Amino acid sequence: MSTTPLAGKRALVTGGSRGIGAEIVRRLTAGGAAVAFTYASSAADAEKLVADVAASGGTALAIRSDAGDPAQNVAAVEQTVRELGGLDVVVNNAAVVAIAAVEDYTADQYDRMIAVNVGSVFWTTQAAVPHLTDGGRIINIGSINADRVPGPGLSVYALTKGAVSSFTRGLARELGPRGITVNNVQPGPIDTDANPDDGGDFPESLKKIMPLGRYGHTTDVAAIVGFLAGRESGFVTGANWNVDGGFTV
Repeated sequence: MSTTPLAGKRALVTGGSRGIGAEIVRRLTAGGAAVAFTYASSAADAEKLVADVAASGGTALAIRSDAGDPAQNVAAVEQTVRELGGLDVVVNNAAVVAIAAVEDYTADQYDRMIAVNVGSVFWTTQAAVPHLTDGGRIINIGSINADRVPGPGLSVYALTKGAVSSFTRGLARELGPRGITVNNVQPGPIDTDANPDDGGDFPESLKKIMPLGRYGHTTDVAAIVGFLAGRESGFVTGANWNVDGGFTV
């Protein structure tokens, strides 16, 4: 089996400078793809990721873009196509979370969650579809909170991730005639800076209801994305892939 199954592919990963997004960038470039990724504010992290990928012999392009701004999502797609010479894979990873009781949610919090978690997926995809090669891949990064919410304060976040799941299924129908697959990866508790597995009572409470009894790693999510980006997943579309240690069992 080739060690570079994605050689010659051009990919865009939104929200790719840290955490799960950065690991996806590393996975795709390790597979031979040239990858553009967006970031909002963490320029130092973005520059380090580009340098790390280059040191490993890969190609990565950092694009500063606010995922909540429709025009900037479109511009990121256009820059990717222009600088990489085309587009074969889109990974919609950018997301934000605000935890609050529904009666305490502010209009600004709600608008931002919808703009990033739903709007970015739509605007990026809409801009990318005319450029995607037939047989291309769209991979959305949702959340198991679309299916199971472990406690209060996550209702609006779950709303946005439920929308991503539904959009995935509809888009799979729409783009299937072109051989473009559309899938939704739904991570469970994953150890990141924003959600550390040693963060006290909250992560411990989640581990108690997971058959594997531990948080996952960013590499667990990136491995599924790498598979879905490749040729061997060509008959898989419209699916929700739970990467959750059994959280939703």
